[in-house]
Amino acid sequence: MAEEKIINAPEETAPEQDINELKKIRLEKLAALQEKGCDPFQITKAEQTIHSAEINERFEELENQDVCICGRIKTWRDMGKANFIDVYDRDGRMQVYVRRDDIGEEAFDEFKKWDIGDIVEVKGFVFRTRRGEISVHCKEIRLLTKSLLPLPEKYHGLTNVDTRYRQRYLDLIVNPEVMDTFKKRSQIIKEIRNFLDGRDFIEVETPMLVSNAGGAAARPFETHYNALDEDVKLRISLELYLKRLIVGGMERVYEIGRVFRNEGVDTRHNPEFTLMELYQAYTDYEGMMELTESMFRYLANKVVGSAVLSYNGTVIDMEKPFKRITMTDAIKEYAGVDFTTVKTDEEAQAIAKEHHVEFEKHHKKGDIMNLFFEEFCEEKMIQPTFVCDHPIEVSPLTKKKPGSNGLVERFELYIYGREMCNAYSELNDPIDQRERFAAQEELFAKGDEEANHTDEDFLTALEYGMPPTGGIGYGIDRLVMLLTDSQAIRDVLLFPTMKSQDK
Repeated sequence: MAEEKIINAPEETAPEQDINELKKIRLEKLAALQEKGCDPFQITKAEQTIHSAEINERFEELENQDVCICGRIKTWRDMGKANFIDVYDRDGRMQVYVRRDDIGEEAFDEFKKWDIGDIVEVKGFVFRTRRGEISVHCKEIRLLTKSLLPLPEKYHGLTNVDTRYRQRYLDLIVNPEVMDTFKKRSQIIKEIRNFLDGRDFIEVETPMLVSNAGGAAARPFETHYNALDEDVKLRISLELYLKRLIVGGMERVYEIGRVFRNEGVDTRHNPEFTLMELYQAYTDYEGMMELTESMFRYLANKVVGSAVLSYNGTVIDMEKPFKRITMTDAIKEYAGVDFTTVKTDEEAQAIAKEHHVEFEKHHKKGDIMNLFFEEFCEEKMIQPTFVCDHPIEVSPLTKKKPGSNGLVERFELYIYGREMCNAYSELNDPIDQRERFAAQEELFAKGDEEANHTDEDFLTALEYGMPPTGGIGYGIDRLVMLLTDSQAIRDVLLFPTMKSQDK
């Protein structure tokens, strides 16, 4: 943002000056204020009555009316006995006209000693300048907070990506589009709640510290609970507790919360991220498809203003019915391999070698089928596409598809080659579920650190009886990326995971 002040601003006269020297000068200004009994840090509140956006929206009604705005000075244009400053609040910019004859000579002289970055309270009336710009004509101005460090220089701004993520507060100050992204993130979560409330879902909270981190294929973070002298894990999923509530008769539940997976960091993954899972009794994965398609279309219209939007220069059309394809058909189309003709694990492994698809010794036919999809198909799923009927080997909590051999009633939604959600017809047979857990334990014993573990209490819950249920998990961060046209997950996380600067 601009540092355009041209009076009493050592930042402009010596732009290469060491930042510590600039801080020293600002500290001296603060000390001078404190000696006069005008310490801004002793001020406990301001009289803010309005924000910049409301002034612009209601100008005809507010013209010539007194208002009080508060915010940070980001630009300063000196015209001698009159100055224009731009004050930025949460909504954006408001130009303020400050004239010596209006606020008094002594106050004006003090005002001229302030700096870009200082936070002020402005009382005045709303007017339009001769150039037609809506502004506030200052009658009183008060320094609320002294900024001791200068903002980044106007034309270079804050472009260092590492600094932007580490110092998000500075990123928000100098890059208005970043503030807009996080406002939209808040709006998206609000509208998700509105949509689900309209379908009679109940929002709940479940434990983050758990003895068994199940519900997904991921490596958990581990810690120790001193009071109980027990090792516990941070949850990797919300699933098993929410399904306990379905057993208890809640019928429609959802949770939006942080989950934690001890995995790598890239443009689409962060070790802690926001997940939403919902479960609805008396429906199946077809019901979850309808809910998902309706919700995504609803969110796009509410947040973007249209169900046809642009992501990274590509038009994404969520107005049309979402495409549906089975995983088997997708692999056949994009990899030229028909897994319906593959009979054994050994045959699947041989085909994987032919196509240079890497696999592990314990991988079975279904695992390799899933690897083929990831290798050859994912990136082709640009328009909204439900990829259905996954292999049982990679779906330990999912109900088998009647009449199929080794497939389950599961789908994933892909948009722009990225998985947006994962849904099942939930497995509610406790006998089958115990067998699936046993298979996962065997994989863990063979070295698969992401395998599920047996959850005896969950099995007990299923033995009391869970109705037919559809369930789904949404990666909220990826959804925000889509609806804000953000290219990396770090752009939609206020404080993404960063390697310690000490390292």
